[in-house]
Amino acid sequence: MKTNIKAGSEDHKALFCKQFIDTYQDYDPSTLPWPELSDKDLERLRGVPFWQEVYHTERRAGAIVDAFTPHVADPVVREAIALQGFEERRHADLIRVMIERYGIDATAQPLEDLPADLETAFIDFGFGECLDSFLGFGAFKTARQSEFLPDKLFDIFDTLMFEETRHIVFFINYMAWRERQRGLGPIRRAVKSLRFYGRAGGRLVGMVKRGQEPNDGKDFAVTQTSMFLEGFSFTRFVEDCYRENARRMSAFDPELMQPRLLPSIAGMALRGMKAWDAARPWRKSKPKEAQREAA
Repeated sequence: MKTNIKAGSEDHKALFCKQFIDTYQDYDPSTLPWPELSDKDLERLRGVPFWQEVYHTERRAGAIVDAFTPHVADPVVREAIALQGFEERRHADLIRVMIERYGIDATAQPLEDLPADLETAFIDFGFGECLDSFLGFGAFKTARQSEFLPDKLFDIFDTLMFEETRHIVFFINYMAWRERQRGLGPIRRAVKSLRFYGRAGGRLVGMVKRGQEPNDGKDFAVTQTSMFLEGFSFTRFVEDCYRENARRMSAFDPELMQPRLLPSIAGMALRGMKAWDAARPWRKSKPKEAQREAA
């Protein structure tokens, strides 16, 4: 996205920090309008195998951001990152409230020792959020459309989705500001981003595997996924990620930078899948009437 503000400038720093602070939402997880759930809804919610891992990840995110904050030299950026740390801890608190309220089998596990290089840990975490959020946009839409849980519960989750979007917009602009401050050119920045995205992908795969361990994923796989997989299309999922990303990003100042790598990859993949679908041999061999019916 083109902007009139030069990355790394004082104006750029002021804009992305101010936008982040100005869009803060004040709420207490314990007083949110948590809905009463039916036995069927409770079974579905409790059957999701990832709550233990999600709770742990949110707690660790808060610890990383809090530990890194005092090491940020610029006072304006430090204030914004401190706010993010508070929000990450509040995300963990929200998950805890949900776990306790609905009797979900998940508990707080000891956090791993933080690495000595806190800045790299913060950057690792930021790229992980970018990847998780992009995929989460599509998954969230799919789950909501399937009516997997009551809409009022999705309204609460939507608050988290908005904050995650804020976090990744802030992070992308922070990284652009940071890298320009250090004199890194576009090629080195792109290579660095790819490396960190690759690491984030590896962690995501590990999280999915660990999330299935407590119950081997059996309860969820057998009784729940049919709601998502009925009529599931990988192309549609990628489209949902792509479109939901664009929709959520549209809420922010167009002068701010936004994640480009994942939307670009998704856009190219969609074009490729549609071109392949249009060129499949069976389409050429079938009568026009059958092609129209298949479309």
